[in-house]
Amino acid sequence: MNWRLAVMLLLLAGALLSGWFAWRSHQPEAPEASTEARSDFILRDFEVVTLDSDGRESFSLRAPELRQTPGARTLELVTPLFLMPDEHGSRWEVRSKTGWVNEKSTLVKLRGDVVADSPVGASRPTVLRTEQLDIRPEDNRATSRAVVTITSPGTTMRGTGMEADLASKRIQLLSRVSLTNDPTRR
Repeated sequence: MNWRLAVMLLLLAGALLSGWFAWRSHQPEAPEASTEARSDFILRDFEVVTLDSDGRESFSLRAPELRQTPGARTLELVTPLFLMPDEHGSRWEVRSKTGWVNEKSTLVKLRGDVVADSPVGASRPTVLRTEQLDIRPEDNRATSRAVVTITSPGTTMRGTGMEADLASKRIQLLSRVSLTNDPTRR
């Protein structure tokens, strides 16, 4: 065999091998998965009435925006207003900056500037303020681990942690409780 033919075959084999390696290493990249998951639905400027297992109103909700949490069946709320009926059919008004509702609507978590006003016409009007409030609508119960301030005519109570029965209007502060009594003047 001629030495020139051997060199040409060797160069041809090298060119084919290098072309094959270059072709294999230049596979197109897989498209990147979207990093932002999208909600299944978004509601704007809405009102929803949620019923309990007996078909009675558990709570009503008004808000400028509700989103279903991507990948879950929970709900995220912007500046919600909850209307929660008491045992007499009157409603507590509960507002906050944000809200979250679990999949079965049995737990509502309110965060940021939470204000709860007792029903209009209550014998002892009460305003509750805190930074976080967890509500269990089916049980008419509310709890908080944060500082809570409760104001009613002539009385201001403040404490850390709270348990409340919204139906019977019984509120218990759990620790570091202080009471300021401002008697009415005659």
